[in-house]
Amino acid sequence: MKKIVNQGIAASLLCVITSFANVALAQNQEDVTSTNKYQPVMKQIAKTMWESPELGFLEHNSSALMQKVLTERGFTVKAGIAGMPTAFVAQYGESGPVIGLLAEMDALPGMGVNNTPDKQPIVSNDHVHDGHACGHNLFAGGVIGSALALADYLDEHPKQGRIKVFGTPAEEGGSGKVYMVREGLFNEVDVALHWHPSDSTTAAPYTSLANKSGKFRFYGVAAHAAAAPDKGRSALDGVEAMNMMVNLMREHVPDGTRIHYVITHGGTAPNIVPEFAEVYYYVRSPEPAVVLSLWDRVTNAANGAALGTQTKVEVEVTGGVWSVLPNVALSRLADQAILAAKPIELSKDEQQFAKKISQTLNHSFSDDEHSTALPFSEKIAVWSASTDVGDVSWQVPTVGISSATWVRGTPPHTWQASAMSGTGIGYKGMYLASDVLTKTAISLFADPDNLKAAKKEYLERKDSLKYKSMIGDRAPALEYRKK
Repeated sequence: MKKIVNQGIAASLLCVITSFANVALAQNQEDVTSTNKYQPVMKQIAKTMWESPELGFLEHNSSALMQKVLTERGFTVKAGIAGMPTAFVAQYGESGPVIGLLAEMDALPGMGVNNTPDKQPIVSNDHVHDGHACGHNLFAGGVIGSALALADYLDEHPKQGRIKVFGTPAEEGGSGKVYMVREGLFNEVDVALHWHPSDSTTAAPYTSLANKSGKFRFYGVAAHAAAAPDKGRSALDGVEAMNMMVNLMREHVPDGTRIHYVITHGGTAPNIVPEFAEVYYYVRSPEPAVVLSLWDRVTNAANGAALGTQTKVEVEVTGGVWSVLPNVALSRLADQAILAAKPIELSKDEQQFAKKISQTLNHSFSDDEHSTALPFSEKIAVWSASTDVGDVSWQVPTVGISSATWVRGTPPHTWQASAMSGTGIGYKGMYLASDVLTKTAISLFADPDNLKAAKKEYLERKDSLKYKSMIGDRAPALEYRKK
């Protein structure tokens, strides 16, 4: 069972620092560009975060853990930036081009399970714990390992450049990176690198779906639902009328559109006319302009529902992100690093675990399939999900890879992904990703032509399209995950 207690976090933090000190002693015995010596540190970070998952804008311990490790290595850390208590930037190096490393940290609500090949939710007080079903614990650990290895490299080549680690909170709906972009924190960055846990390993270029999200809160009048229904005005009726209109709208939207919602509050009892109800919406499309147009239509549906049910509605925009701007030149560099890396090798016990959990996905596990990277293609795919990395990619040339931290066929945001993110299968995918990020960054430091090619493509793809944040001038929605 996970132990979500501060004492456990403190003990794990001590282990991280102890591991860091031990591996530092061995630096002169290994390749200075290697991330191998930092595997214990990466594992402890990932394990600690998995055992104590924290939701968006609430990642206080996770953020402090990463900051502590980087500070001990000599990074200059600024925390609590862009209006977000858990956001930070850590810098290392003297001069030259800046490579940014993005580190995500937030978990997902209600996705806490044990790291077993059968579904075992972690429940207390009738509540399922939160969990890392998107693998951000691995994301964070791998990026910190890469940052430590790159600091070693810059000690040997101090004039080649600098690195900045961005601790980015609330990727899952809170759009943390967007506020960092708005604050100008990427203005001095030349290239941004990131990775993401996945069921396969690849550096192929991709774009994503732009996304705008928010909460629609309806206010009515409470009354006895049987004795005095005419005196009441149901906020839940407002929510349901809005949902009905949006569902009818689905027939008349552009291809590739995604609209999702959950009713987060529907009332307290059937015999009380609900005076408050809330529905939480996501609107997605490959084109940011389409998202903005669709959001206006969804908002009109909410206003119409309020008018028709004699209720009032308030709208809070909680997030908004652009689609990812791909960079094929950077993807090629990352693919070269993948091909040069040692393939993932699972132990016999891990293979047995993988076979069992694959059965829950109606997939047949293959060790060769798991360890082999997907063939590289320059054709840009559309990833049917959204990420605030998109907003970063419109500021600086950006590339991300995926690494096989889960068995093939595992979708993110599932109990299987949550379970494997706390196992050796997840850790070994993280080690590969960390090595690839490190070698990609070094190829940019060591060869200025690689940096020039990435910037040239970035400017060509960006062309004349003007970026404008979807969140406007609102402050971070720091309470969007609070229960």
